[in-house]
Amino acid sequence: MRDPLTVLRDALGTDPMAPWRRRLRRLTRPAWLAPFRTTPVSPCWGFDRGTPVDRHYIESFLSEHRNDIRGRVVELRGSEYTDRFGTAVTQSEILDIDPKNPRATIIADLAAAGAVPAASFDCFVLTQTLQFIFDVRAAVTQVHRMLRPDGVVLATVPAVSRIAPRYGLEQDYWRFTAASCRELFGSAFGPGAVTVRSYGNVRTATAFLSGIASEELPRSALDIEDDYFPVIIAIRATKP
Repeated sequence: MRDPLTVLRDALGTDPMAPWRRRLRRLTRPAWLAPFRTTPVSPCWGFDRGTPVDRHYIESFLSEHRNDIRGRVVELRGSEYTDRFGTAVTQSEILDIDPKNPRATIIADLAAAGAVPAASFDCFVLTQTLQFIFDVRAAVTQVHRMLRPDGVVLATVPAVSRIAPRYGLEQDYWRFTAASCRELFGSAFGPGAVTVRSYGNVRTATAFLSGIASEELPRSALDIEDDYFPVIIAIRATKP
């Protein structure tokens, strides 16, 4: 199955009434009330109000590294980011653990993907997924194995986020720091092959937890990066 948040975003994007609905949601649940609420103004990270703050940062990161999304590219559950940011993509693959996903071209558990041939891909787009895999070290080792020499993984992970409703309280395992990501990816790719960047600050982290969309924040606030208050951690790692 596709991630329900992706389904929701696609529906909002194609619904001609979506901009009106998002504006109405922002009016009926104004952002300025968020600090006084004990529940978020949005139950779905802000998708129903606009672009969630973490997605704003994810898309900024992928846009900055779009030249890496080339050749044979694999993405999890769908090809949205490959289609949107890819350059010179010769083949797009979709990997999913769920055999019911009609778009999946490769069915595999990322932490146990030994059946996928080694050195298969030039780029691995791995966004907001590792928090749902208990054995993250095995997953990153598999990503390294599946990449060709000079292949690149572009990964993002949450530093702060609500528990994902789809996975409930049983399968949403991790939140990450820049330090843990350097160790995790450095152990597989080598420390010199890994760059790690924090996106976000205390204001945007608070907004994200409250379900406030990025469109409701000034650009000046979104652009500030405070390593002590990240929303997401972004990792670029190259296979030697």
